Order: sequence, then C-alpha cells, then structure tokens
Amino acid sequence: MAYQWLAAATMVVHFAFLAYVVAGGFLAWWRPWLIWPHVVAVGWGFATVALGLDCPLTYVEDWARRKAGEQGLSRGFIDTYLTGVVYPERYTVLLQVLAGLVVLTSWAGFLLRRRATRDRA
Repeated sequence: MAYQWLAAATMVVHFAFLAYVVAGGFLAWWRPWLIWPHVVAVGWGFATVALGLDCPLTYVEDWARRKAGEQGLSRGFIDTYLTGVVYPERYTVLLQVLAGLVVLTSWAGFLLRRRATRDRA
C-alpha cells in the first residue's frame, strides 16, 4: 500500500512540476525571487526533452509501481500520461513549441514588470 501511495504521490508531483515548468514564470511576476527556481526547472525540462535525459521522478514512480506489484512505466512520464492520452502524438512538437512560447512570454513579462518597478523607484 505504501508503494502505491508513493507512486501516486510521485505522479501528482510530476504533473505539478510540468505545470510549473510551463507557467511558473508567471509566479515570478508576483514574487520575483521565484524566477531563479523557474529558470532551473525550465533548464531541466528542456534538457530532458532535447537531450533525452531520464527524469528522476519517472524513475521513482516506475520503481514504486513495480514494488507495489503493478506494471511499471514502459515509457517516460509525458509519453505515458499525456501523449496519445490528452493530445494526439502528432501534436507533440507543436505543444512543445507552445510551451516554450508560454515560458518566453512569462519571462518577457517578468522583465517588463521589473523594469517598470525600477523606473517608478
């Protein structure tokens, strides 16, 4: 039972991390110090996609599922839960580009807000 809980909790954390990678830059508009963890998260997210690195969260979930007697993850997290489930596989590159544009928009807005704050001071 503990391994099933760990697998489910890891899956939830992984979804939250993906949401943070895409939209976390907007949180930095509210709390500017959050830009640095977001830069690191985006760097990691980009590296996993561009370089094919394995995510430790995927490893933990797979391990916990196998320990619980379940089938492990035969593919990566995104391929298991999103590609072909939430969106058709043919849209993968388009969604990656859109996610990148959301990140860049959040960073541009962050910089514009910082400049406006400095100009008022």
